Amino acid sequence: MILKYSQHLFKISAGMLLFFLFFSISFFGQTFTDSNLPIVIITTDIDPNTSMPLPIVDDPRILASMKIIQHPDGSRNYLSDSATLDFLNYEGRINIEIRGSSSQDLPKKGYGLTTLQADNVTVNNSGLLGMPSENDWILNPLAFDPSLIRDYLSYNLSRLMGNYATRTVYCEVIINGEYQGLYLFEEKIKADANRVNILKITASDNTAPNVTGGYITKSDKVTGGDPVAWQMASYAGGTDFIHDWPKPETVTAQQNAYIYEQFLSLASTANANNTSINNGFSSLIDIPSFVDFMIINELASNADGYQLSTYFHKDRNGKLRAGPIWDFNLTYGNDLFAYGLDRSKTDVWQFSDGGNEGAKFWTDLFNNPTFKCYLSRRWNELIQPNQPLKQNSLVLFIDNAVSLISEAIVRENQKWGTIPNHALEIENMKMFLFLRTNWLTSHLGSYAACNSIVTPALVIDKINYNPGTSVAFPISNDQEFIEIKNTQSTSVNLTGYYFKELGVTYRFPNNSSMAAYQSIYLASNAVVFQSRYGLVPFGQFTRNLSNKSQKLVLADAFGNTIDTVEYFDTLPWPDADGNGNFLSLISTNLDNNLASSWVAMSSDLLAKESFLASEKVLVFPNPVSDFLNIQGITGAIKIKIYDSFGKMITTLTSGESALKVDFSSFASGIYLLSISDDTGVNIHKIIKR
Repeated sequence: MILKYSQHLFKISAGMLLFFLFFSISFFGQTFTDSNLPIVIITTDIDPNTSMPLPIVDDPRILASMKIIQHPDGSRNYLSDSATLDFLNYEGRINIEIRGSSSQDLPKKGYGLTTLQADNVTVNNSGLLGMPSENDWILNPLAFDPSLIRDYLSYNLSRLMGNYATRTVYCEVIINGEYQGLYLFEEKIKADANRVNILKITASDNTAPNVTGGYITKSDKVTGGDPVAWQMASYAGGTDFIHDWPKPETVTAQQNAYIYEQFLSLASTANANNTSINNGFSSLIDIPSFVDFMIINELASNADGYQLSTYFHKDRNGKLRAGPIWDFNLTYGNDLFAYGLDRSKTDVWQFSDGGNEGAKFWTDLFNNPTFKCYLSRRWNELIQPNQPLKQNSLVLFIDNAVSLISEAIVRENQKWGTIPNHALEIENMKMFLFLRTNWLTSHLGSYAACNSIVTPALVIDKINYNPGTSVAFPISNDQEFIEIKNTQSTSVNLTGYYFKELGVTYRFPNNSSMAAYQSIYLASNAVVFQSRYGLVPFGQFTRNLSNKSQKLVLADAFGNTIDTVEYFDTLPWPDADGNGNFLSLISTNLDNNLASSWVAMSSDLLAKESFLASEKVLVFPNPVSDFLNIQGITGAIKIKIYDSFGKMITTLTSGESALKVDFSSFASGIYLLSISDDTGVNIHKIIKR
């Protein structure tokens, strides 16, 4: 295949390549000048021996420069924009290599690259194409996929299901002046707060609790010289496991032994059908992540699923989790047909098809009635109207993806000739999904046994995510806390309960409990918490609360949500961001996911909650038009009134046992009334008519 392009090359003393395009690249009579997609231009450094651009190879990485043309307003991108700073999403140095396994057999290559600073050594964290800032990236060539959308569809579906999957942006790529076609610019799987959100384990973390995480482990074929860490039996052979983090060359014997033991325990408990929340597989793994991982692999009928490109991760003190998903090109009826393979079918279980089945625990989990019930329940939830796996939702997503890349498809096929009939390929995918979803629905069985799980009335009602500092307590993170209140009249056995969203890790000890109406504190540093607030915390969580936004999800051992709160440090949330305040729920009867249900309270009042019981303090009428009556107070009190955003409107003091507060001049809306004395504080939500 011959590609003609117009360019001038000039050699300069620094050995760098100045690449001046005439803003047109011609192939098969078509001129590439612009695209509705971002345009990535990579120019490798000059080889001093040949005075030609260095070829990109599998190993080692070579140095290059990269420009990404993307109009910030989303309008059309032109090659002529390569010299206009306002239209460059990135302009800088990179190192780059060919990546992939079977895909390296193809003329069109995939690439791994790292963004670098000008010194060609220091990484340059950059937020490319709207994705969170990082330095490790992949140019996915869409190998063996004539639809050009299988990875894009799968990763997006996984995110719509609530899981992390690599973010992707379609682009068109030029390397050393030669048009390379359509690619997905995407995130590399990596331990990072915006990717796999685990705490990176280091070489010195060899004893508990540090040795417990965080890990990224994969079952995969061996490429790039990475050794097999261990092998596990499958019902159709064996499965190789490889360390992704820590790297094989840095993992210690203690770390290898620890994470291997986690997988062995999963295998033995799953094989024994041990569902005990004390010591069964539910005590080891995050059930929702394993369920979702199986659903997306089975929906796609992933021919490589479970055996290859299958990732797991585990945070410090946390449960073992499945995912993120990766490498979904042999899916939705597609396979390596040129190699005589045809395995992605509408009517098979990929974890038990006699081929790439993966470790035995996948089949054992599926055969466990409790796990399968949760699998069926989740599947039937995801195929409901407006859910991501509903047939019409899938068709709409596919149509939008095809529309996005429609003009690039033509250029891709002219360049590589690998798309015999794209329209037919897409129609076949849609039909495959129709048949596949129906087959899965009919074969997953009943979920009645786990459809009406009753969870206890536990409420997250205090959050101190960015405590203020002082001379006595100079470290903000050490003062963080979360309060959980049991609002029911019976005690709760907390065995197996945990926070299931990554970021903050805590698992309640076996046989621990909360008494009726009891409140408990979880602290980031138990010693500092007791010293700072004069209270003994129930337990200590791992890692720290975000100072921006975080989702806290309290769940039982099987991942059933008990309570969830997602807070923010911006309006309309009350201001508790580093100013000595914490978030306090006004009433456990309110929805704690609403900013209006919270107020910012001084941390100095945390240990002073012996104030008169709320039922003895009468506040009426509510709603109020003119005057609000407060009765049942003894001694001097201070009254503060806040608007619904947590901003203080006024402060009053009184020594009377009964008083009136004039609301007549207040605008209609919701207000917060704080009544406090030296022993504590009482909060009321007031509606002004």
